[in-house]
Amino acid sequence: MSSRQPLPLLPTTVVGSYPQPSWLVDHEKLASRLPPRVRARDVWRVAEPLLQEAQDDATLIAIRDLERAGIDILTDGEMRRESYSNHFATALDGVDIDNPGHTLSRSNRPDIVPRIVGPIRRRHPVEVRDVQFLRANTDRTIKITVPGPFTMTQQAVDDYYGGDAARVAMDYAAAVNEEIHDLVAAGADIIQIDEPYIQARVEQAQRYAIPAINRALEGVTVPTVLHTCFGYGVLVKNKSANEYPFLEELCDAAVDQISIEAAQPKLDLSVLERMDGKTIVLGVIDLGSEDVETVDIVAERIRAALRYIPAERLVLAPDCGMKYHSRQASFGKLKAMADAALLVRGELGAGDVAGQD
Repeated sequence: MSSRQPLPLLPTTVVGSYPQPSWLVDHEKLASRLPPRVRARDVWRVAEPLLQEAQDDATLIAIRDLERAGIDILTDGEMRRESYSNHFATALDGVDIDNPGHTLSRSNRPDIVPRIVGPIRRRHPVEVRDVQFLRANTDRTIKITVPGPFTMTQQAVDDYYGGDAARVAMDYAAAVNEEIHDLVAAGADIIQIDEPYIQARVEQAQRYAIPAINRALEGVTVPTVLHTCFGYGVLVKNKSANEYPFLEELCDAAVDQISIEAAQPKLDLSVLERMDGKTIVLGVIDLGSEDVETVDIVAERIRAALRYIPAERLVLAPDCGMKYHSRQASFGKLKAMADAALLVRGELGAGDVAGQD
């Protein structure tokens, strides 16, 4: 919307998801499995034909919570999704989700995934209504997320392309690119591509991740973000590595911003100096537990980052999506982050002065 306010210095955002209400989703079923790659209709507690209305109501709750917490860049909380990726990945031509494939997840656990049986093509817009609904219900800057082509390639079994994973990724990228252009036309201010698997499949990422990501973003004129991480904090507890195996390589990607988790893995923030002018969306909220950080703890994480990157190139976020957390804890964490941002802005003499747009 043209009436939206310029973003302040150190703007705050969410990575994507916000907790879905218990009346909408069965959280025990959701948490009992890996994040779904094929459809998981059994997690919904509201049946068709009322499901869309219920998802809309849950989206309004998420929007209002994010606004009340003081978040500057909003998503729709991904209320309509069973996972960050399957909402889009299972809507494409060329994949068989009724007779799925079997592979290993990034944590080497057995996973049920789409089976590629034909050329990957986008048959229709998938998230356009999501953007339209979000745009109609807030005047703040809005962001929408789409799964990245490299990650979708890793989350599928190929029975069509003859093992040419790079070609698979490029066809996924073309589908993502078509979707992104429609999302921008629908009113999205910022586009985010989710690529967590580049950290788990480094050898493959070195071969074809960057060309696929760049193809997915071809011709996109709004600010773009690439999110990568080690996995949902409540599902992946052991994050002992304090560095990413595939991060500085992302400087070659045609994205404006790179979103990384940093709080839970206690990332060595000196890497921020080597990110070649990219804006960094930095995880300053630890999602490994329900504990709500104090404002001072979050503020200190922000100050630590500012030793390596100027405030004009820093956006603040939780480490990852908040899907698996309680609404109470998630709201508290976001409020602490927004209050910490306000505190550090004051220390920098910025207040609510515009920093990014």
